[in-house]
Formats: sequence, structure tokens, C-alpha cells
Amino acid sequence: MKKIYLIRHAKSSWKEEGISDFKRSLNKRGEADLAHMAKRLKNFHILPDLIVSSPAKRAKTTAKEIANTIGFKKSNIAYQDRLYESSYDTYRYLLDSLDDKLNSIFIVAHNPTITQVGEVLSGAILTNMPTCSIVCIEFDTQSFKDIKNGEGKILFFDYPKKHDIA
Repeated sequence: MKKIYLIRHAKSSWKEEGISDFKRSLNKRGEADLAHMAKRLKNFHILPDLIVSSPAKRAKTTAKEIANTIGFKKSNIAYQDRLYESSYDTYRYLLDSLDDKLNSIFIVAHNPTITQVGEVLSGAILTNMPTCSIVCIEFDTQSFKDIKNGEGKILFFDYPKKHDIA
């Protein structure tokens, strides 16, 4: 069995004038949501074999905070430039390149592609993955290369607005 956790970065700030989209940081709500969602992963003892993240500041911050909270070495996070402004083909290439010794991975990236990937892999209608949401998809296969579109089973779809975060 293989598991893919698609994680959309936490809510970012639009207040910093003149800063590029790539360098936007998290806003206060994003920081609170991220702390809450990271604790949920820890409380459910979810620890991936690998975390792959977009190098954009908001995604990188999200990946690092999750790693820190769940006990994953931040230095082992793999940053993939192509996950910023990516396509489904980018994710497919990433999945096809994974070592089969890995069983579960976190991918921290951006909308709209992360939602599209979740829908294509699971065959479900997610419509929109909100900021800091996590969808876990399980595949009955021994190799990431053998993952077929529409054959993933969603184990959970969690996001901050499902919880009373003040």
C-alpha cells in the first residue's frame, strides 16, 4: 500500500507590498491553522517517509512547521522547484520517480493543481482544497509508478474550517 498526503500550504499574507508571489509569508490565520493541522497529524501519529515541498516561502514554512511538529527532520525535506506553478504531469513525474521503499509521502504545494491532482488520483470531486487542507489518498499497489488515475481511496480530507480554531 502507498499513501500520498496532499497538503495545500497555509494561508498567506497579501499585505507586503511589492513582494513577489513566491516570497509571500503566512498571515496570522495561516500560522494558527498550520499549528492546529500539524498537531492533528501528530496526534494521529502520521509520519511520512518523505516530505516534498514547493520552495515558495509559504509552502516551505508549512512543510517545516509540520515536520517540526511531527518529528520529521527538517533537513530531509526535499524541495522541488517544479511544484511551484506546476501541472498534473509534474506530480506524475514526481510519483514515478519515487523509490518503492517509501510507503507514504507528504506533498506540500499550491492550488489549483493540488486539488486537480487529488481529484484525478482519487476520482473524487474535491472542488477546492482550502489553505492548510490535507487529503490522504491510499493506493493498493507496491510501487508509486503503478498508481492509476481514479483508483486511489480517500482516507480523509481535513481542513481548518472543519474545526473550531479561534
